[in-house]
Amino acid sequence: MPHGWLPRGRSPRSRDVTWRGTGLLLKDLSVFDLGQDVIDFTGHALALYRTDDYLDQPCLETINRIKLYSESLARYGKSPYLYPLYGLGELPQGFARLSAIYGGTYMLNKPVDDIIMENGKVVGVKSEGEVARCKQLICDPSYIPDRVRKAGQVIRIICILSHPIKNTNDANSCQIIIPQNQVNRKSDIYVCMISYAHNVAAQGKYIAIASTTVETTDPEKEVEPALELLEPIDQKFVAISDLYEPIDDGCESQVFCSCSYDATTHFETTCNDIKDIYKRMAGMAFDFENMKRKQNDVFGEAEQ
Repeated sequence: MPHGWLPRGRSPRSRDVTWRGTGLLLKDLSVFDLGQDVIDFTGHALALYRTDDYLDQPCLETINRIKLYSESLARYGKSPYLYPLYGLGELPQGFARLSAIYGGTYMLNKPVDDIIMENGKVVGVKSEGEVARCKQLICDPSYIPDRVRKAGQVIRIICILSHPIKNTNDANSCQIIIPQNQVNRKSDIYVCMISYAHNVAAQGKYIAIASTTVETTDPEKEVEPALELLEPIDQKFVAISDLYEPIDDGCESQVFCSCSYDATTHFETTCNDIKDIYKRMAGMAFDFENMKRKQNDVFGEAEQ
């Protein structure tokens, strides 16, 4: 089925299904008698789309996204997601160790006084009178406020709980995505819950983070549908952050800036941002298959 599929006994003409060369448009899923709730769940919770723009696109990309979710679930068992013990701080620690193996140098607790440019290109970073020379620079928006623009705001509420989230079979961790259409919004609402099982909280305690893109002048009210799922809440901490994005691709200046963390809790947008930065820096996309081949050379073929 290279382009699309239809239930037995139906044809594209029978219910005015739209076909445009490469496949069935997802906005025509109603031909399969799927309710709006099922469409919202499939697009936002399985395919992880943040808007409904995908409904006007051929279905192949969505099928591949759902396939990735299904394969991840089959591989890892209870959840398609992975989360490091002791929290996300373990990721930069792992990177630091790997960086050291390949000759990288960490300069900790050093303020950035200036980014040195020559002929429109970055040549170094100045800190406390010293200059660390470089040919390329990767940074987040806080280091180059003159090279980014504000793209919105996100609200995050960190909640400390003494119980698992109801109706989750007492799970020690979970992710909940409330599709935008279910709460009459333009943006989804996200809940990520982790617990003592991940060594990030005291025994018997749970940490839930509710987040969404700010759309009104009362951001806390926008997150209420998520907070209702978490009741009772021992304590909560509210933070509203600006979202920034770079104003250029960085190829001319060789200063490559990441985007701010958005409201999503599954980090797909962050991973895409990292891959995009690599492509701009290296001039080609990262070859994951080549990485697998190198791993096989070192560790042997993966078990089937």
